[in-house]
Amino acid sequence: MNHRTFALAAVGLLAACRQQPADVYPGYAEGEYVRLAAPFAGSLTTLNVKRGDQVVANAPLFALEQENERAARAEAAARLQRAQAQQDNLGKGKRPDEIAAIRAQLAQAEAAQKFSAAEFARTESLVASKFLSPTKLDEARSALERDMARVSELNSQIKVAQLAGRPDEVAAAAGEVKAASEQLAQADWKLAQKSQRAPMAAMVADTLYTYGEWVQAGAPVVSLLPPENIKVRFFIPENQLSAIKIGQSVQVSCDGCAAPLSATVSFVSPQAEYTAPLIYSKENRATLVFLVEARPKREDAVKLHPGQPLEVKL
Repeated sequence: MNHRTFALAAVGLLAACRQQPADVYPGYAEGEYVRLAAPFAGSLTTLNVKRGDQVVANAPLFALEQENERAARAEAAARLQRAQAQQDNLGKGKRPDEIAAIRAQLAQAEAAQKFSAAEFARTESLVASKFLSPTKLDEARSALERDMARVSELNSQIKVAQLAGRPDEVAAAAGEVKAASEQLAQADWKLAQKSQRAPMAAMVADTLYTYGEWVQAGAPVVSLLPPENIKVRFFIPENQLSAIKIGQSVQVSCDGCAAPLSATVSFVSPQAEYTAPLIYSKENRATLVFLVEARPKREDAVKLHPGQPLEVKL
């Protein structure tokens, strides 16, 4: 039943109850339902609740099939592990065994340089004594310079081998790690969204799918009604509108209630819910009513049921 229909019914009750006190108004209880859905489609594999259950906050409600999301998460985790390994490798330089091999080559080159230096000195002395031609001295000098260059090259190789990767390579590796981390976080979120938990303590008002059914993305599976989402709606005539204010306390009576319940006015409609003719004459202004909403305390709200007829006293 929509608001206009309730307003019409309220007007009828007002007309039929002219003998009631002026501060008693007909109304009804209404619930604001929390409909929980998954943002992704899938088959319903787990339904932990049934209609009428009372659930606590964070209680599991339902789960959809998650094979695709689990595979995507495993892939994202492997990518992150690989990116972190590459980043760590760039920060370490070459392996110790590779550096040891270069040092062994350096030792050989230094020995060859030492021999070439001695050979150059001996040849230089013999050329000065005219026992050898100057050509032999040039050959000995070339051999010494060659061995010296080899020693210098190997020393440079050792220094390079001990360095980390170049700054641009290190930055690129760090970016890859960040991207892989974000991908893993997204995969975790998607996997978590395939199962839903109760955001607050509430009653299970309805379950909209059964085990094995295909659930479209965004389709509600469980409907909850928290006690704090139950409110009282009633209607007051136009000439009594000034008697009601936001924050005002009202008493709510219902069939079966042992005593009146307390509620606080939370909303007064700025527009009329119903009027018979279009011209507001003095005779028909009495049928003009305004919607008012009041919120009972949590412990009182559990005593009310959506759609239940109520009487409200200011």
